[in-house]
Amino acid sequence: MLISIIVAADENNAIGINNTLPWHLPVDLKYFKQRTTGHSIIMGRKTFESIGKALPNRINRVVSRNAIALDGILGYHSLETAVADCHTASEDECFIIGGGQIYNEAMKGIVNKVYLTRVHTELEKADTFFPVLNAQNWKLMESTFVAKDDKNNFDCSFEVYIKTTDL
Repeated sequence: MLISIIVAADENNAIGINNTLPWHLPVDLKYFKQRTTGHSIIMGRKTFESIGKALPNRINRVVSRNAIALDGILGYHSLETAVADCHTASEDECFIIGGGQIYNEAMKGIVNKVYLTRVHTELEKADTFFPVLNAQNWKLMESTFVAKDDKNNFDCSFEVYIKTTDL
């Protein structure tokens, strides 16, 4: 099973400000939906709270120190147990969708693939960051540039990385 991360980050790997996405990019939201629909998504409690609801057509798995009992949500006390449940369900790919703490934990060895939307800007007040992808461990497999337009405030690139070595 592929264990993937899907994330949008600026040029300095910033991903959030005050537990919110710092940009509105409909093209990225569409990309996120296309990639994750039909799969499990794993997120931390704060990310779930910022979304505010279970995302449709996906198995929503939330990692939290506290018990979670909400409709449409499966709760876990650790990232490892959430991923193990994906293995048990014989899924072909699951997606870790945030936040910063969960990304950092996942990047310590369990992730095989990263879908990175590189937002071509530099945020000033970011407080949450995605780990740097070391070129010795990760290979860029594809990159697609998308120019800003009247609906998307920033240029961005959809990049896909594959892990090449054990971390």
